[in-house]
Amino acid sequence: MGNLMGSWRYKEPSTVEECDSTWETDSESDEHQPGGEEEDSGISESMSPADSVRGAEQLDHGSPQFGDMMESSTRMKRSFYAAKDLYKYRHSYPNYKEPRQPNEYRNLRFYLNKIPLVPDGIYIEEILTKWRGDYEKLEHNHTYIQWLFPLREQGLNFYAQELTQDEIKEFQSTREAKRRFLLAYTIMLDFFGIKLLDKNGNVARAPNWQDRFQHLNESQHNYLRITRILKSLGELGFESFKLPLVRLLLEEALVEGTLPNMRHSALEYFVYTLRQHGQRRTLLRFAQRHYHPPENFIWGPPKKKRIPASGSTGTRVGRNEAVERSAGKARSPREGRNNLEREVEDTDERKSGEWKTAKGSKVLQEGRGRVDLEEYIETIPL
Repeated sequence: MGNLMGSWRYKEPSTVEECDSTWETDSESDEHQPGGEEEDSGISESMSPADSVRGAEQLDHGSPQFGDMMESSTRMKRSFYAAKDLYKYRHSYPNYKEPRQPNEYRNLRFYLNKIPLVPDGIYIEEILTKWRGDYEKLEHNHTYIQWLFPLREQGLNFYAQELTQDEIKEFQSTREAKRRFLLAYTIMLDFFGIKLLDKNGNVARAPNWQDRFQHLNESQHNYLRITRILKSLGELGFESFKLPLVRLLLEEALVEGTLPNMRHSALEYFVYTLRQHGQRRTLLRFAQRHYHPPENFIWGPPKKKRIPASGSTGTRVGRNEAVERSAGKARSPREGRNNLEREVEDTDERKSGEWKTAKGSKVLQEGRGRVDLEEYIETIPL
């Protein structure tokens, strides 16, 4: 009955504006909503559903022309397909029915090394012990990613099953499954040229970053994998790991210039996997200052008509503009990175502080080996 009643209340969004609440208010505090969680309204211009689906199909098939098409269009528009997909994710898939019984927890059983992934017949322990650094296998095998990073939606491997809410709860309470999930995450980070630094999910360039970033910039089907990984982190209890990864990828795409082909996916998909409004706004404000050409930036707040008040000074609009101009004066890529870090820290100080690195947290150094990595993950409280 609950699902039936929910189906009556839920209204399917039909525009980007209905899918996106990032700029619903311009306050970083999100005091009107506990935790700054979703209750969507909107921004920006959108593609028609038909156009956006065609674009999504091109992207799903790894077409490099999709990014070029978006960048070269005379009037760029947001993808309704992407906005709707991430709207449903952030709202825990409204009206989604979960028919399976607890004994069919195939994702959890896979992570407990009880069943292999299908159709390859490979167990999780084999992946964790033998696949690290095997970049050819990680690149060209297309069946493992749905098993390593399960979601509450069907992927391209139809042998993999979607997560259910009950299975998610069971997974989050199973230490062995979470330990293996983190190891799988570090394998994929290494594949992308990134390393996990600490138990808060902070990340940085790995020693192999130059070769791997060059590959990642050219192999754009991996952007779909990154979106899946970010979603799965949020489903399985690692929501706090998303922001550091998206922040690093935005810096590399927009400031350092190492991943220029990624910038559209990072802004259209990666940022919008974050469930808190304030975190998305912080990243998008940073991106807006470093995006070129600036007139093509379509992820900012909607333009508001400004009616100057006669004889008034120091208005809120004026103060906000001054802050934005001051924050946008970075003179080098390093300064741009520092500005973003300061913005996130400022946002954190007004919230619970969950994004700050805990004092005395153990950092994973570059020189440590694979055995040390497993020992390190054992120390993370799960």
